[in-house]
Amino acid sequence: MNTLYFECNMGAAGDMLTAALLELSDNRQAFLRKMNSLGLPGVNVYAEQATKCGITGTHMKVVVNGKEEESIDEAIQHEECHAHSHPHESMHNHGDKHDHNHGQHHHTTLSDIEHLIDTLAVSDKVKSDVKSVYTIIAEAESKVHGHEVAEIHFHEVGSMDAVADVVGVCLLMEELAPDQVFASPVHTGSGFVRCVHGILPVPAPATALILQDIPSYGGQVKGELCTPTGAALLKHFVTRFGDRPVMATKAIGYGMGKKDFDQANCVRAFLGDSHEQREIAVQLECNLDDMTGEDIGYATEQLFAAGALDVYTQAIGMKKSRPGILLSVICRTEDADRLASVMMKHTSTLGIRRQELSRYVLQRETNTVETVYGRVRIKKSSGMGIEKCKPEYEDLASIASGKNIPLRTIRAEIISKL
Repeated sequence: MNTLYFECNMGAAGDMLTAALLELSDNRQAFLRKMNSLGLPGVNVYAEQATKCGITGTHMKVVVNGKEEESIDEAIQHEECHAHSHPHESMHNHGDKHDHNHGQHHHTTLSDIEHLIDTLAVSDKVKSDVKSVYTIIAEAESKVHGHEVAEIHFHEVGSMDAVADVVGVCLLMEELAPDQVFASPVHTGSGFVRCVHGILPVPAPATALILQDIPSYGGQVKGELCTPTGAALLKHFVTRFGDRPVMATKAIGYGMGKKDFDQANCVRAFLGDSHEQREIAVQLECNLDDMTGEDIGYATEQLFAAGALDVYTQAIGMKKSRPGILLSVICRTEDADRLASVMMKHTSTLGIRRQELSRYVLQRETNTVETVYGRVRIKKSSGMGIEKCKPEYEDLASIASGKNIPLRTIRAEIISKL
């Protein structure tokens, strides 16, 4: 299975992700020609060789109206947006750039950016991906500042710089077409940054919102390492955060930021084949001896509705010879804290045990096929040299009930025709 893994030990920014993916491409010049022919207003994109801590990689240079966006001093590197200003994405000297003479430029809304994306000569998939990433950013900014999404304004020059990064990543993701995308926990940096509105904590409020439910950490590096655009791109494309899976790596890309740290300031991207379908999951458990079966059943329903991969119960013996129930929940790492809260809310427990598990999984997909009984969904799974298929139970049950035919008869006939 074609697997892409982002190593975000020094955070993530839009230009760094673009550069890391570009190093994985078989035709870098074709990508640059494509980017520079899209018609992004005043934008030209260049790939430059850069070295950090002795490691050579690629830095993306974006020129807007003939001028590269310059990094600003760390003391004034970061300005948080508000309803009638611009998001800070292009203000980071970690990876992205910013023209801080913002009083001389216009601002654009999310609607303006979406209209621009609709005019680009890219696939519908790329357009959809770009719009989704920008929606993530705008929704986070609107929550931070208490304004409607439509009221969030992007600085015109800075937004063109960021649009180039987002479009670049989405184009390269379409070209590389990984079957699955994973990433490490995200290093956000730590401390504070000064902006014209005051001193802000790291991660910045919008970035922190975007990174909700995504494993992240502060570390010892002082400064902002993860930008809103970097966080939004990861949130949109990555399906699991954790350790790099067992994979036969075929290419490694280094996307360099502009600032120098003691550690190599880069995003590293691994592309290769992952034959072992193994992922990290979390098991949450609690013992219950004072809830009715109905209440436990309701709690189970709420946990499934909240995104649990599996919920099950077992009969156990507890202290004072009380019969009890062991409630177990299997979930994704990024969902664990939220589901623990759901368990606390809907059960009588006072404590929940948490354990990380490694589990083998098959790649799954669901297709709808025409049968003599009508349309039926077929669940297919493959991997590790195995292929399986199974008609959806609910569809079989509906047909069996409507036609008064045994469910096993319908299942056998449908499977025989696959």
